[in-house]
Amino acid sequence: MADGFSVKFIAHIRSDFQTKFGIPRQSGLVKELESRVVFVPEYRNPDALRGLEGFSHLWLLWQFSGAVRESWSPTVRPPRLGGNARVGVFASRSPFRPNPIGLSCVRLLGIEEGGEEGPVLRVAGADLMDGTPILDIKPYVPYVDAHPEAVGGFGPAAPEEKLTVECPPELLAVLPEGSRAALLGVLAQDPRPAYQDDPGRVYGFGFAGAEVKFSVDGRR
Repeated sequence: MADGFSVKFIAHIRSDFQTKFGIPRQSGLVKELESRVVFVPEYRNPDALRGLEGFSHLWLLWQFSGAVRESWSPTVRPPRLGGNARVGVFASRSPFRPNPIGLSCVRLLGIEEGGEEGPVLRVAGADLMDGTPILDIKPYVPYVDAHPEAVGGFGPAAPEEKLTVECPPELLAVLPEGSRAALLGVLAQDPRPAYQDDPGRVYGFGFAGAEVKFSVDGRR
């Protein structure tokens, strides 16, 4: 039996995130985030998407392109556990895996048929850095993919307490109008590492062509 097989990148995502820092830790946490899935020329075939418009959500399988390593560790430190406790890599969604493959559920907003890059998928809720390679796309099928009775281990639910975000309107206006609510949602999720709580520290990340800098004092 062969040890592996080769895969092809079928598309790349276009998102507002220029770096890994700031990206929500799971897909769907910031529903205002909009991205575009642009297929590589070989797969820009409308027939490959025939019937996809009937689904509201999609699974994206993608490569952790910013975390490719030659080696791997059997244990990792999830942010949900404060960045200190270790769990098995296969009990986590850490990017540092034997095969750096991610899985995200996104909402399909529409399919852009025209243009030189078409067809293009417009999606919401993606947790991917701009340029991330997409390995595959599959429709989300509610009757088999949704399990309300499922147990979430050490991450049973999304964090209930979010940050209160204060941003002067004139600063927010620097961003494209369609990215403003998304940025506020990203900051409310608290992008900081779980083990850092320094009110004097200024954090920063690129978003929608701008450099965003912020600090956190308490829950504000």
